[in-house]
Amino acid sequence: MTADVTSIDTLVVGAGQAGVAMSEHLGRQGVPHLVLERARIAERWRTGRWDSLVANGPVWHDRFPGLEFDDLDPDAFASKERVAAYFEAYATKFNAPIRTGVEVRRVERAPGRPGFMVETSEGVIEVNRVVVATGAFQRPLIPPIIPKDATLTQIHSADYRNPRELPDGAVLVVGAGSSGVQIADELQRAGKTVYLSVGPHDRPPRAYRHRDYCWWLGVLGEWDKEVATPGREHVTIAVSGARGGHTVDFRALAQQGITLVGLTKSFERGVIAFEADLADNLARGDENYLAVLDAADDYIARNGLDLPEEPEARRMLPDPDCVIHPILELDLAQAGVTTIIWATGYLADYSWLKVNAFSANGKPQHQRGVSSEPGIYFLGLPWLSRRGSSFIWGVWHDARHIADHIAIQRNYLSYRDASQRHANDCRTQGSDGAQPDSRHLADLFD
Repeated sequence: MTADVTSIDTLVVGAGQAGVAMSEHLGRQGVPHLVLERARIAERWRTGRWDSLVANGPVWHDRFPGLEFDDLDPDAFASKERVAAYFEAYATKFNAPIRTGVEVRRVERAPGRPGFMVETSEGVIEVNRVVVATGAFQRPLIPPIIPKDATLTQIHSADYRNPRELPDGAVLVVGAGSSGVQIADELQRAGKTVYLSVGPHDRPPRAYRHRDYCWWLGVLGEWDKEVATPGREHVTIAVSGARGGHTVDFRALAQQGITLVGLTKSFERGVIAFEADLADNLARGDENYLAVLDAADDYIARNGLDLPEEPEARRMLPDPDCVIHPILELDLAQAGVTTIIWATGYLADYSWLKVNAFSANGKPQHQRGVSSEPGIYFLGLPWLSRRGSSFIWGVWHDARHIADHIAIQRNYLSYRDASQRHANDCRTQGSDGAQPDSRHLADLFD
């Protein structure tokens, strides 16, 4: 990799959706750059998801502005393989300078000069700027509740692929966000006995009055909210594009055969305990669901839109027995549970980034991706600039802002004062005898 590149103005770490978007905007700004990816383009979409996963937003929405999914219906939900192919095609479209199979192992300030030294699996590169486009989901999080036991399979949702790979027996899925709900549903449909641990969550409608939830978030201004409601920065959202897209309904999942339990609390002597909060969690999810419907109805009335009413969307199924008489303890052996799937999110891992860009709790310090360490940028993080920042279309817009910032900084650094301009003019005049041309202000930024 470094046989022909030992220095570059800007290095982008990661070639997922964030890295590909960043490369496009840097190229448009004329910024010399290189994107390094330790595996393949969009690798997380390829191997960090289960086999049947589809995007949670329709393809008319979950894409970059410069390329559509021409082979799919606009309202379809793309498979993970199709999403990965999309990013490959996008990178090819503008000939992104991406090097795959190269791992960035360490970034630190260059001693005695501007910029950074970047240690990779194929050598060291000197760079002026680094864009960290690895996202916020590097290390799967499994809470230390249940000790490792040879008789019990424990995996994170990132390592789940399909029902056939699991051992015989029942499954407890912990976490009822988009991943946990879809995995639990798939397992039950495959004939597994499934318990689903449901914590606090938002449960938006997949679609309402002929418009997808992504559309409602747009027209209601929710995608562009710059600050999360205090205490709700990381609320779990249960939404699904599976089987053509549908609204997640926990009561319907219970009627289907999944046993719902509350938030997973503790484990002792083979018995796992759950909080007595299942009914409350479902009720708060219902409140979120109905609030979206109310906001949509108000928007339609206020703007006089001709969208058909949908009264059936407000009809709720009765509480199932597992909600009325909640299970507070489960003896895993007696219940036949042989597998636990932890759909409990991820942690960021910036151990390779040895710069002063983090707060005391290890979180990146930045303003719209421009970090507290000059020359370091972050892209693809939740709420980087707005609610939509970690989504496909949102990361593209954040990348444009960061590219603009980099271009402006390069212009400042290329400024030449009067003495430098005079010396350059003298050299120019001396070389060909011509008088220097008059210069505009913009010419001071070579």
